[in-house]
Amino acid sequence: MSEQPVPEADSDTTTITSGEDEAREVGVGPWPGPWPDGDHYDPELLAHGDRRNVVDHYRYWRREAIVADLDMVRHDFHVAVENWSHDFNIGSVVRTANAFGCAAVHIVGKRRWNRRGAMVTDRYQHVHHHPDTASLVAWAGEHDLTLIGVDNLPGAVPLETHPLPRNAVLVFGQEGPGLSEEVRQVCAAVLSIAQFGSTRSINAGAAAAIAMHAWVRAHVFAQPVPDTATTPTP
Repeated sequence: MSEQPVPEADSDTTTITSGEDEAREVGVGPWPGPWPDGDHYDPELLAHGDRRNVVDHYRYWRREAIVADLDMVRHDFHVAVENWSHDFNIGSVVRTANAFGCAAVHIVGKRRWNRRGAMVTDRYQHVHHHPDTASLVAWAGEHDLTLIGVDNLPGAVPLETHPLPRNAVLVFGQEGPGLSEEVRQVCAAVLSIAQFGSTRSINAGAAAAIAMHAWVRAHVFAQPVPDTATTPTP
């Protein structure tokens, strides 16, 4: 695996488009009053305003400080996406991974990917590149991570009923062909997402969001099992 992050987008400014001809910047203007103390603050942002796509907690923070702070609270799961023909969903997956506190996103195949859907969240999300499936498998083994494929394939187990391991790499295929046969063979399980309409599949970016949220529900918001041994009998 190449340990160097995938190159970042050129701009860190976010613009929200409303209609075809209207666009507005988001964020806040220059800091009002005396500047706050702390090395995590960026003098340029304090002076000129912060228009980045970040939550209010990180307003005016230096990018490096935000990444360092996120590194303290990232979750244990990773996400991998096959990219053999420049999948346009990868940007959306990176943005969602950032929102759910994913440890890192792994691009398998072509290094270049469309960053537009990431909304510059790739500046704060660790993104690594693997030239092939074997490289991903080797890396996962070195870090004691279980590969879990997510695709609506024959024989797949429902995501809704299968326990997700805490130390997992959720692996997604490209839009259309889905998981490659090579990846299916190395996954400990392939999970499907329940569907009830007429379409054969859902968008790969949407599938990734559902699977990541399932992991969060299982390992962040899981309810503790009552200790029945110590519960008084009525």
